[in-house]
Amino acid sequence: MRLAFLALMSVAASVHAQGVATGVVTTQGVVTMHKLSAALANELVGESVRECMQKGYKVVAVVVDLDGVRQALLRGDGAPVHSLDNAFYKAYTLASMGPARNEESTRQIADRLAKAPPSTVPVFPLPNITYAQGAIAIVANGQTIGALGVSGAPGGQFDEECARAAMAKVRERIK
Repeated sequence: MRLAFLALMSVAASVHAQGVATGVVTTQGVVTMHKLSAALANELVGESVRECMQKGYKVVAVVVDLDGVRQALLRGDGAPVHSLDNAFYKAYTLASMGPARNEESTRQIADRLAKAPPSTVPVFPLPNITYAQGAIAIVANGQTIGALGVSGAPGGQFDEECARAAMAKVRERIK
């Protein structure tokens, strides 16, 4: 058994070395995902809530990574309880559906769906998905690495405005 294992490892090393020598990319078994640091994610939700608060809106802001995992969440004073879920749903929707079509906001997703031809295929709701405006992509070096969702303002366009204003304050530090 030990001999078979050593033979297998030798073959794997040989295949890897050949791939490196020829410039062929080989599977390594490890995937690197970029995401915001905890400090920057918290700053981003704080700035989002602050931007909306200055306009008189009581909101929740959430940052998720591309797996839809919450990295940071802040519920502003007086923000409606349902906005906790809705901000997450917006960010989750964009993180899970946006990168495939290079969409950088839930508004872009909603606009695309509104223009889609009618279908006879039944539409089943997916968990945590909403097409409400109010989430924007977090982009580093041209790649989406997560999403920022905001909810609680009197319209998704206002949620998105607060998110964009907050993103503008930290964009230079997202590398």
